[in-house]
Amino acid sequence: MSLRKANVAILVAAVVVFLLVLHRNFLGLSDFLRRELTDSNPLGLQPIDFIPAVPQRLMDERNDKEISVVIAASEERLGGAIAAMNSIYHNTKSNVVFYIVTLNDTVDHLRLWLSNTALKNLRYRILDFDPRVLEGKVQVDPQKADPLKPLTFARFYLPSLVPHAEKAIYVDDDVVVQDDILELYNTPLKPGHAAAFSDDCDSTTNKVAVRGAGNQYNYIGFLDYKKETIRKLAMKANTCSFNPGVFVANLTEWKLQNITKQLEKWMTLNVAEELYSRTLAGSITTPPLLIVFYKQHSSIDPMWNVRHLGSSAGKRYSPQFVKAAKLLHWNGHFKPWGRTASYAEVWEKWYVPDPTGKFSLIRRHSEAYEAK
Repeated sequence: MSLRKANVAILVAAVVVFLLVLHRNFLGLSDFLRRELTDSNPLGLQPIDFIPAVPQRLMDERNDKEISVVIAASEERLGGAIAAMNSIYHNTKSNVVFYIVTLNDTVDHLRLWLSNTALKNLRYRILDFDPRVLEGKVQVDPQKADPLKPLTFARFYLPSLVPHAEKAIYVDDDVVVQDDILELYNTPLKPGHAAAFSDDCDSTTNKVAVRGAGNQYNYIGFLDYKKETIRKLAMKANTCSFNPGVFVANLTEWKLQNITKQLEKWMTLNVAEELYSRTLAGSITTPPLLIVFYKQHSSIDPMWNVRHLGSSAGKRYSPQFVKAAKLLHWNGHFKPWGRTASYAEVWEKWYVPDPTGKFSLIRRHSEAYEAK
């Protein structure tokens, strides 16, 4: 009898020890997850969602190598970001993870759109961008009707958005991809280069160079060469500019060179000295990038940024050329979810309707695009 009692006592003691160990491990895991969700960085970028697990079937089909793709998603242009991500996802077998940068009031809408449509298998993390990081760095012009769009500056903070990646792709929300994003990701960057862009003087965009106020294909179209601060940089005014709407970044090099701090420096100087061209027609994110990456960037294949589809110049492209493009970019005033953009039908193939009904396309009668 005493032997039985001893055995029972040993068993009870073993169960108690097991439960104590299990409880300790659970507390440790809870603490880790809590840190993941609450740790903030100096930029105020907060992760909203964890990356969902990939179903085994998709893991078998897709490559293991993770490709980080950063895209901004504003409420009024959310359909654009959805189409861009859908086109990337369906044209690759690579393990793409989307880092979606948005504002707090868009998070719920975005999550519903992703979880209640065919996009539910996307791997993503939603990041809440704090506009206060731009205080003192962006000059708001009260005479201009367009309000400040803080998410356009998200590309300046890539290492904070994807802190564990060595390389990342940034794309604007007005693009669709027609080839495997892995090819763009594998763009070779020269030693010491933190990014690769598509130059505005390449063989593709040169055919539809943007004319008008200023020369929007070289540096003088973006920077005020009358200012002494710009002249001291000794940058040739006729240097070909580049488009920052699509680029590949070496984040290790970006951090080594402190690119973000350099960009913020020129943003702050512009507020004080108005260094950007007064005839600037493009995004105000371009000038500081042109300064920091002057003759210090690599090039991507121009077919990975076939642009100007959002302007009248886009009409010059043939249907055959549009079909051959690896990435189509509707930069300019006319967006493919609006009335007058060129080849909007191509973009619409990748659009996933909003299940909430908040975002809807504005369409006009046009000749349907036919691939030839």
